[in-house]
Amino acid sequence: MKNNIELMNLFWTTAGIFPVTGEISRYDFRDRVESAARAGFKGIGIWHTDLECTLQHSTLKEMKTILSDNGIQYVELEFLTDWFVTGARRAESDSRKRRLLKASEALGAKHVKIGDFYNTPYSMPQLVESFAALCKEAEDYGATIGFEFMASAMIGNLKDSLAMVEASGAKNGGVIVDIVHIMMLGIPFEEVSRIPLQYLINVELNDGALPGSPRHDPSRARRFCGEGDFDIKGFIQAVNQTGYTGPWAVEVFSEELVDWSLDELNIEAFNTTMAQFED
Repeated sequence: MKNNIELMNLFWTTAGIFPVTGEISRYDFRDRVESAARAGFKGIGIWHTDLECTLQHSTLKEMKTILSDNGIQYVELEFLTDWFVTGARRAESDSRKRRLLKASEALGAKHVKIGDFYNTPYSMPQLVESFAALCKEAEDYGATIGFEFMASAMIGNLKDSLAMVEASGAKNGGVIVDIVHIMMLGIPFEEVSRIPLQYLINVELNDGALPGSPRHDPSRARRFCGEGDFDIKGFIQAVNQTGYTGPWAVEVFSEELVDWSLDELNIEAFNTTMAQFED
């Protein structure tokens, strides 16, 4: 099975910053792409703020050339919030949405990641309508929309996330499943294994310490695979039962990794993740 696995290294893994301290990578876009490719990755992630920074001195066409020249086949663009609210927050969200969709088309992105960080109150009809409208607009750009549920989002469980997606009727929308949210929210792997394949947009791997574990440390929120308490192989097995054959994403960040070099980060992320697919 290992020979058939393709990995994406998402933005925060090699950003060279801890998420709460900033949103712009310490490393140049070309350097990040080339380092990821050398390590064996076939995909990368780009955060919206970092994208805007990169576009101050590069064009989307130039970014696409860098990706293609290094064999990067998969790109994740993130993160869109407030796509289901109204007022000033929605106006800002709509502006960011247009920039992300334009970039998705130009870069041939695999998907655009959306969600919520604020436990925003909602009604399911409101979410369904907003998700359907977002996916409809994304069709004009050939874009796919992936919703990532988490404890800080308006939806903090898999069941309701799927209900939103299914009710929207969108063919280019679904869920993104990160093992850290499955573990922290206590979602059974059996529930993961029943995700309809057409709604499984992307899967993210990492490791961590569960609450109550002596290894629990907020400054090491996401660890390399094999460094924590997560049953990663059990999770992979559950995902495989859905029929998923896409790339697997790696998202790791902790304060102790800030000073690592790009190559150190990419090599460690690639090797520790690939080891989880060994029989």
